[in-house]
Amino acid sequence: MTRYKTIQSALALALATALCACGNNETPEGEAAEPTVTETAAPASNAVTQVAETADSKPAAFAQCAVCHKVDEARHSGIGPHLIGVFGAAAGSRGDYAYSTALKNSGITWDDASLDAFIASPQRTVSGTKMAFGGVADEAKRKEIIEYLKGL
Repeated sequence: MTRYKTIQSALALALATALCACGNNETPEGEAAEPTVTETAAPASNAVTQVAETADSKPAAFAQCAVCHKVDEARHSGIGPHLIGVFGAAAGSRGDYAYSTALKNSGITWDDASLDAFIASPQRTVSGTKMAFGGVADEAKRKEIIEYLKGL
């Protein structure tokens, strides 16, 4: 089995286990209930708990961002650059990500206004950016995302 298949199988098992834990535990009268994963699992490690707390604090509007951008403490880039510490930083200047020349040369410092414009329409704000995303039209959702980024 290739490494990819092994990882894929492990992720599928983890997902199936999590979904089973969410199921209905009702049993016919007189039958003993099967223990659920949450009743039998070992306590979560501190690192797992911290990741879960961080995930819980993300606004729903950030879900589409999280597809490409990481906000974990490891600070490694994914498809897009890592976003911890982005607020107040010069565009195209942080971390291990290969930014487009257009973004690096944009002269933008990420603040409320520049993030709002970029999240609304990356290509219109920085023509030639590598960010292939149509943008977030909803102003309230953009504000949620920006407030979240400020706190990272």
